[in-house]
Amino acid sequence: MITLKIHHTTTYRFNEQVSLLPHRLMLRPRESRDLRLISSAITVTPDAVLSWAHDVFGNAVATATFRTMASTLVITSVAELELGGEPWPVFDIAVSAMSYPFRYSNDEWTDLGALTVTQAADPAGYLRAWARQFVRSDPTDTLSLLKDLCAGVSQAIGYQSRETEGTQSPVETLNRGWGSCRDFAVLFAEAARILGFGARIVSGYLYNPNQQGVGSAGAGSTHAWAEVFIPGAGWITFDPTNRSLGGFNLIPVAVVRDIRQATPVSGSFVGMTNAFAGIAVEVLVTS
Repeated sequence: MITLKIHHTTTYRFNEQVSLLPHRLMLRPRESRDLRLISSAITVTPDAVLSWAHDVFGNAVATATFRTMASTLVITSVAELELGGEPWPVFDIAVSAMSYPFRYSNDEWTDLGALTVTQAADPAGYLRAWARQFVRSDPTDTLSLLKDLCAGVSQAIGYQSRETEGTQSPVETLNRGWGSCRDFAVLFAEAARILGFGARIVSGYLYNPNQQGVGSAGAGSTHAWAEVFIPGAGWITFDPTNRSLGGFNLIPVAVVRDIRQATPVSGSFVGMTNAFAGIAVEVLVTS
């Protein structure tokens, strides 16, 4: 186990005093067998009332409600946790799912639901054809297929950090040949769904002490990856940005069907059309 501390600060600046409407905050890491949360605190300036709930995916969501106007909004999350994932995990895949194609049980298929359905348009079938090329034989080894798909994403597109909001569609990513970590994750998840897998997007943090991983400018940063459900093994982590399997250096905050559901901080304000001056995000992950 390694003990980590995460500082995540989001600062909004305005050219005048504005009325801040409720903001939705997804900043609390998800606890699991491999992650034990020691402490988690969110501070907001100006003062806000925080109310907590869990969304449909079980993510912890805080809603900040403001009582005063402000020209600056600062949201700071500090979390301390223990991370104990295996760098080379072994997955106990059910015999029925070792070879692809396989069939989920009726209950699994029902419960996975929308996580098996593609979210992006592919009218010309370009993405479908691209995904199908990784099926080398029929049948083929399930885990090897997904490993090839993970490696194939990073081979097809180059990494490029992008500060602007939004995510490219998988077809856009393939056509452009570049993308950010969230574009890598969406492309992988959509391709896996085309092949019949249940997949979800994960948003959180990357711990990168040696700065060898892609997607981090320092020891850590926000990051996005994907998980695929395989009977017996459960949810298996794939980070196509770094061609990695398993989440020993990943700290999940939110699991979602669509990347748009995983925005760490979202909200709005009432003011003049030119009131918004800018946003700055700072993330520090330390051991």
